[in-house]
Amino acid sequence: MSKMDAVYGKAKDNYTARLKTKSAILFVWFVILTLICLFPIYILLVNSTRTTTDISNGISFIPSTHLGENFKSVSGPDFRLNYRAMFGYKNSLIITVSSCFLTVFFSALTAYGIHVYDFKLKEISYTAILLVMMVPMQVTSAGFLSFMSKIHLTNTYWPLILPAIAAPAVVYFMRSYMKSSFPLDIVEAARIDGCTEFRTFVSIAIPMMKPAIAVQAIFAFIASWNNFYTPNMILISVDTKKKTLPMMINALQSSDVLNDYGAVYLAIAMSIVPIIIAYVALSRFIIAGVALGGVKE
Repeated sequence: MSKMDAVYGKAKDNYTARLKTKSAILFVWFVILTLICLFPIYILLVNSTRTTTDISNGISFIPSTHLGENFKSVSGPDFRLNYRAMFGYKNSLIITVSSCFLTVFFSALTAYGIHVYDFKLKEISYTAILLVMMVPMQVTSAGFLSFMSKIHLTNTYWPLILPAIAAPAVVYFMRSYMKSSFPLDIVEAARIDGCTEFRTFVSIAIPMMKPAIAVQAIFAFIASWNNFYTPNMILISVDTKKKTLPMMINALQSSDVLNDYGAVYLAIAMSIVPIIIAYVALSRFIIAGVALGGVKE
């Protein structure tokens, strides 16, 4: 019996050692991936503190002391023709927050309807939604621009906000999440208690879908905030004060007059601050959902 215990103990020690080795390798690998992802952001932040001459001399890993000068240049008269930070933030936030809300709400509502209700052509409708997901925006952009021009919505924010209601990729993700984490018995119980269909969705489905909604809200926020193609196509002849922040950043990068690279890097660095804030604000819902999903009764 003691010999068997010794063999079992040795096997257990070998398994523990292999597990620790595997965990250590994975930890090192993920640290390397994290550093690779953060490296461009770090270089961006460093360059925002340097002068044009310093940037032309090559890459530096040590921040410089010209952050104040670059900030004065960004807010100075030379940049005002192409870059107005406060107006850019306001315009981009109006478009991004509105489109993000429409995307997650109506995508969750569509996924809820497909998941909960049984009706004819249910799977065909879902397949049609997925087929729309395969069509890139660039293919339909000419027709979209022509249609917006006919109904006189060019140079307005509506074409940048309202189409966010239809987000096939988000619908696909939401339905996949509901199939694994949203039991239909809850809907039946709510109906027995006299709860209306829409109230069931708002009061029961949305709280249970918080992790999925948070993930898609982050993706939708980033996609809308960084979107340059569609605003540049719709906002054809507007004043600088009505342009989005990516349009202003592009104007700075393509300007032949402005050659203050440090200030341009600072403007780009400032443009990613709302994305970081949105991620920090929504990541707690993701973590809470993962922790809740790991607890089984």
